Amino acid sequence: MEDIEQQQNKTKHKGKHDKPKPWDEDPNIDRWKVEKFDPSWNEAGMLEVSSFSTLFPVYREKYLRDTWPVVKSALKEFGIVGELNLIEGSMTVSTTRKTRDPYIIVKARDLIKLLSRSVPAPQAIKILDDEMQCDIIKIGNLVRKKERFVKRRRLLVGPNSSTLKALEILTGCYILVQGNTVAAMGSFKGLKQVRRVVEECMMNKMHPVYNIKILMMKKELANDPALANENWDRFLPKFKKKTVKQKKVKSKPKKQYTPFPPPQQPSQIDIQLETGEYFLNEKKKSAKKWQDKQEKQAEKTAENKRKREAAFVPPMEAPKQQDTQPDGDKNDIAEMAKVLKEKAKAFGKRKAAETINPEAYIASSSDQPLFKKRSKTSS
Repeated sequence: MEDIEQQQNKTKHKGKHDKPKPWDEDPNIDRWKVEKFDPSWNEAGMLEVSSFSTLFPVYREKYLRDTWPVVKSALKEFGIVGELNLIEGSMTVSTTRKTRDPYIIVKARDLIKLLSRSVPAPQAIKILDDEMQCDIIKIGNLVRKKERFVKRRRLLVGPNSSTLKALEILTGCYILVQGNTVAAMGSFKGLKQVRRVVEECMMNKMHPVYNIKILMMKKELANDPALANENWDRFLPKFKKKTVKQKKVKSKPKKQYTPFPPPQQPSQIDIQLETGEYFLNEKKKSAKKWQDKQEKQAEKTAENKRKREAAFVPPMEAPKQQDTQPDGDKNDIAEMAKVLKEKAKAFGKRKAAETINPEAYIASSSDQPLFKKRSKTSS
């Protein structure tokens, strides 16, 4: 124990391999850049043959048969052999002696996977480039109910594929939603963003439109050199999940549990025994049936006759109202007539006063002297 404690207390000395290298802190080196493979790095070729195979659905058979020569020629440039088996419904890729890049077989495997998932051949061939990567996201097992799965997948695509196009522009990836999978092609950073958006949409954590808004803000913040090394959480919007009130289902009242079965319903023979019909002979039975039939027929005939006669019954006339007014109403009418006569008389006087003949007025005024003579008073 003492030896172990002494060894732990000892300071670790750096060896030769721990010394700082000149290329560790070189700003001109981009460690995320994927260099293009040079065939001179592996002149001997591959020692073993590697192959991958995948199945494809029946509806892709015609398209693959038409485009397979183009795919085969693209694989031949990298020393890969492709085989299309229409009987088994499979595609196979394998290395040859001319293969130099050891990772190209993995790229060829991704190519046939994309082709089987309805990706167009010209787009799928781009996966053979070193800078292009792919990711196939399985969304079928994220939702249980089929109706809910279809609804959320429709949210991911959007009206006229507008949501999917916006996601492609922001992430720089090619996205194809087909059946229970989502195939994406692009850079590692873009594929990571696409996977997060797809999973959050299918698991109902966040609507894809909100994720698109966040990606747009991140793109604007990345263009600002002042905020390149800062935390962006304060600038990004925070969306809260709203709880929508659901309609309460009216539950039927539960019946009280009883271990005993319900009482047995009486059979036709039991009913006949109760009424006494069971003991009648055939003549009496037929006579009773005939009598019942005649009674029902008579009731029906009487009802039809009553309906026919109802159309000829004259309607009831409304009683005539007598033109009798109480004394109070007569007095009120007499007072109103009196008031109206007085108002008409006053209005006529005012109208006569307003209409004055000017000539008569001037003639009457000229006859009168301007100054009255003073009466002489005796002093």
